[in-house]
Amino acid sequence: MVADTRAINRQHQPLPDQGHHWLFGYGSLIYKADFPYFECRPAAIHGWKRRFWQGSHDHRGTPEAPGRVATLIEAPGVRCVGMAYRIPPEALGPLDLREKNGYLRLTTPLRFLDGGEGRGLVYIATADNPAFLGPAPIPEMARQIASCSGPSGPNSDYLIELARALRALGEEDRHVFALEEAIEEFFPHSTGVVRP
Repeated sequence: MVADTRAINRQHQPLPDQGHHWLFGYGSLIYKADFPYFECRPAAIHGWKRRFWQGSHDHRGTPEAPGRVATLIEAPGVRCVGMAYRIPPEALGPLDLREKNGYLRLTTPLRFLDGGEGRGLVYIATADNPAFLGPAPIPEMARQIASCSGPSGPNSDYLIELARALRALGEEDRHVFALEEAIEEFFPHSTGVVRP
């Protein structure tokens, strides 16, 4: 089910207008920055883990066959690495549109991997949104990802590109990499990862 959060996010102005905001990306925002930004820096947020538990009815799937995309789940003591972008305020409208299917814009402390801290925005799809799919066995999730496609392309491309981007950041994400390995059953050699 599609869950349009644009109106809620427009009402939520969590940071003072200072000419820019930091935005933390942990899914496709790591590798697909189709919005204006001043700079980007690898960063991490703490207390969250990345999971393919959110349904995508508008980008990587359809209302009839939703794909699976990343969201964040609270996990004390866990660090999630991604990319932080310093964006102008006018980028929020297009980002709200891009993340409209269940994602709420929240604020979070950021730690930049090259040193320093800040406060930024992050889009999180929580378990109470109608598009939330929740956990499932890895083979089942991989099968769904392999079979779904939407206006932004195949769901499998989303997963494969995210895995590549995380490797480029030097990040080990067991959940993402387990899904990537499982999807090779459906698309042999598609990931380009050499396994021992």
